[in-house]
Amino acid sequence: MLSEGKNFLKALSGDVPEYVPRFSILWGVRPSILSGERVRGVGKDIFGVEWTNEGSAFEEAIPKTSDFILDDIRRWRDVIKFPDFSGVDWEAMSKKDLDGYNPDLPLGSGAGGSFFQNLVAFMGFTEGLLACFEEPEEVKELLNYLCDNYLSVADKVLQYYKPEYITFGDDIATERSTFISLEMFRDIFAPVWRRYVKFYKDRGCLVTCHNCGHFESFLDDVVDIGFNSWDPAQRSNDLAEVKRKFGNKLLICGGMDARAFLPHIDISEEEVREVIRQLLAELATGGGYAFSGVNRSIRESDPKCMQRAQWADDEFEKLRYTYYS
Repeated sequence: MLSEGKNFLKALSGDVPEYVPRFSILWGVRPSILSGERVRGVGKDIFGVEWTNEGSAFEEAIPKTSDFILDDIRRWRDVIKFPDFSGVDWEAMSKKDLDGYNPDLPLGSGAGGSFFQNLVAFMGFTEGLLACFEEPEEVKELLNYLCDNYLSVADKVLQYYKPEYITFGDDIATERSTFISLEMFRDIFAPVWRRYVKFYKDRGCLVTCHNCGHFESFLDDVVDIGFNSWDPAQRSNDLAEVKRKFGNKLLICGGMDARAFLPHIDISEEEVREVIRQLLAELATGGGYAFSGVNRSIRESDPKCMQRAQWADDEFEKLRYTYYS
């Protein structure tokens, strides 16, 4: 039987795995130098954006919603400076970053590349979105500047970290819709996503796409760009239709309705187990699916959540080996 890691990579490659893989086993690390002064997500990043966990859900770090570093997209060249990493000892840093890595798990890494999220971290959502309407060419220039520099880091990542897959996250949607139109995405953001992904795919890497929210209208482009998977594939999307449309071309990772496990929801053990049975029946048949379980921030937020997460994991373990035998 394939190991957990090899089984996941087989599914990520578009093949039918030996058993339903776990997305939650993945071990990802990116160069620590990209964190800037941030500790557990809080503090200033490499561009000088201040991140805080005050007022955020489950204490996840987000950019401060005031005192943005860029108030006019036309001034980005004066404000946004990618750090000079020419003097970094990449070999020493990679050894430190990879300390404790379990070689039985697939190693993921990346070099940043959260282009939409970079823009709104610099300017805030209102000004960032207005910039896309009013000065799209300036936004493109900024994003390509970032991409140039992220790819210079990517070259070092491949050389010293030797990842088996690349993680890419650029949340661009809410639960109900994307923040921007498909037309704007294709004009401004898809080209830099494509540049970033092509660099890795040309060098034999698989690439994952993290995007929360109602994102299904962008998935044709995601597949065309070359992404191999999408997480967390939230239930606001028609996941059955996504599965029917793309099959094993796009590994669906997640698909959990996390809100069903929150402590104020009245749900029994049998109902939790039925959620898992229905989830696997809908998405796991024929491959193209990886189970995520209940994410850690919810799992650890309350004893009820922990119990429900354990029921979900137990039901998954009972069923995961029955699909492809």
